[in-house]
Amino acid sequence: MTASNIPKKYKDLPLVPETVLKKRHDLDELRRKKAAAQLEKDQTAPGIKAKKNIPKAKKPTALETLVSQGKSRRNGQKRYSRVLKKGMQTRASNKKTESTKEVELDNDEAEEETVTKTIRYQSNSVGAPMVFVIRVRDHHSASSMVKRILSRLRLRHINEGVFVRYDESHKKMLHLVEPWVIYGPPVKGVVEDLIERRGFGKIDGKRVALSDNTIIENALGDDHGVICSEDLVHEIFEAGDSFFPVTKFLWPFRLSHKTTHFERDTLKFKQGKNFGDQGEEINDIIRQML
Repeated sequence: MTASNIPKKYKDLPLVPETVLKKRHDLDELRRKKAAAQLEKDQTAPGIKAKKNIPKAKKPTALETLVSQGKSRRNGQKRYSRVLKKGMQTRASNKKTESTKEVELDNDEAEEETVTKTIRYQSNSVGAPMVFVIRVRDHHSASSMVKRILSRLRLRHINEGVFVRYDESHKKMLHLVEPWVIYGPPVKGVVEDLIERRGFGKIDGKRVALSDNTIIENALGDDHGVICSEDLVHEIFEAGDSFFPVTKFLWPFRLSHKTTHFERDTLKFKQGKNFGDQGEEINDIIRQML
């Protein structure tokens, strides 16, 4: 519509830019939505009968999955009863065992050639004062007793890790839930990395990052003399007198998956012994999961 075609009664009205008109329209739309939301909130108040929430449809589980989970659960229950009665004859031995592995070394002179070195390491945790335990399997194939032990170890979710004193009682518990966990004695440097990079404390039931030493001092300083992260590392690595309150103060460590999603689900990737006592090899596993 041109200026000459505008009716006479509208010619005296002030012209408003289009951007202002759009802004007014958006504000009116926002007010309308707020009023509708407030009306719906008033209708669902405690004194007014609210509409019943329609439950969302659950994704159906395949019959093959249910059969497989039931079979794994029965096998796990049989294993639990057998270990509880007879113990672990091979894995629970009190003798230190050693293994060898090849490690690639950096070779500056010949970049194309790979230089390897064979090293020896302890393949079990015999003689260690404490171990780091990581849960590597979910609860679908676990029996109720296995779930109870995992809960006592504070391993309620997959890829969670805790420090445990490696005494006879905990050794028996770890043997009972061995297919669901991996464990081993970490070196001091790995303990420091865990606390610095994944360390959280439990303050009034809340998960609090250990960003300042004052958090540690307020929680453990008066009763146990632990005032900084270095004291935490020392008490854990040496398994001292304050080991239990220190580990109870630390929230279970949440680690990353050792393998990628593609390797786990598509390729079903497995490398080496993927459960039980790893010995000193636990250090490499923790570094991969940090």
